[in-house]
Amino acid sequence: MKKLLIYSHGKDSMPWGEKTLAFARVAENQGYRLESPDYRAQPDPDRRADQLLATGWRDFDRVVLVGSSMGAYVSAVAAETVKPAGLFLLAPAFYLPGYPQTAFRIPPDKTWVYHGWRDDIVPPEHAWRFCREYRVRLTMLDADHRLMSELPFLTREFERFLQTVS
Repeated sequence: MKKLLIYSHGKDSMPWGEKTLAFARVAENQGYRLESPDYRAQPDPDRRADQLLATGWRDFDRVVLVGSSMGAYVSAVAAETVKPAGLFLLAPAFYLPGYPQTAFRIPPDKTWVYHGWRDDIVPPEHAWRFCREYRVRLTMLDADHRLMSELPFLTREFERFLQTVS
């Protein structure tokens, strides 16, 4: 079985940053190929979703989408078309100005969301609203928007996540 993980970075991040590399190691150990599109030239979140959909994801039997901040929004928007085996979202940028989509078609039983209590970019209430509306798993952490202080925990959680969607 050909498995693909697409990691979508945030607005001011880069495609192969520390978080991406940490998740890549976990995914590769479970037989996934990793793609991390470079969205830096595209400030519009919906155009970023189009860019994700232009990747070669259709060539794979199983696709998992991971996104951080704007990348989480991008992953959730793309999920309607990709129909991923799972959706792993970090500090998702939902319900913000400039992010027009507010209704999503996601796999609720295979969507895990992580958000920091001290996030000053995306209010924690937005993650709560999304998770309540779609009845998905939410884990709140004592962290800021980037969640870097929780990276070891998040990679362990991601490993468990991949085992549940594989």
